[in-house]
Amino acid sequence: MDVRLVPRIAGALLFRPIPHRDERGFFCRTFDADVMRAAGLDPAAFVQHSLSRSVRGVVRGLHVRRGNGEAKLVRCSFGAIFDVIVDLRPASPTYHNWESFELRDDEQVTLYVPAGCAHGFQALTHPADVSYQIDRVHDPSEDVSIAFDDPELAIPWPLPVTVRSQRDRQAPPLAAAVRLLA
Repeated sequence: MDVRLVPRIAGALLFRPIPHRDERGFFCRTFDADVMRAAGLDPAAFVQHSLSRSVRGVVRGLHVRRGNGEAKLVRCSFGAIFDVIVDLRPASPTYHNWESFELRDDEQVTLYVPAGCAHGFQALTHPADVSYQIDRVHDPSEDVSIAFDDPELAIPWPLPVTVRSQRDRQAPPLAAAVRLLA
């Protein structure tokens, strides 16, 4: 498994597996505790694993948590997504930077999102399944959303947005969301 730093987001990592392909399809390891340790992460820290399924055009996010935040491992297990992380850690050298990635099922790349970074994605296919591992038990009272179309971020979402949750439709702009994190 190849591990790469994400230059625009301090502490973010991409874990790129090496698929073994044959006439049946492919096989690859998507999580390896030794690789995680070598990258400086504690593999035992991830305490919940969740899966979302989205229709094409759906935007989920941008989401971040108050308090200690939460670190995530994110992978598109089926389909493809346009994935975005935004650094909201005031002491970070990459504060307010954002970066996007296309995560696809034929590559099974895992993105490590450090605690204190917002995360969101748009489904590029119908359906798109996204696997999340998080390092803290989810507490909805700590959830903070940021408007996906915030002009300060100016994220170029690739498709027209088809569906968003009620929470995401009511999400405040970046400046107001950052005040909620303080």
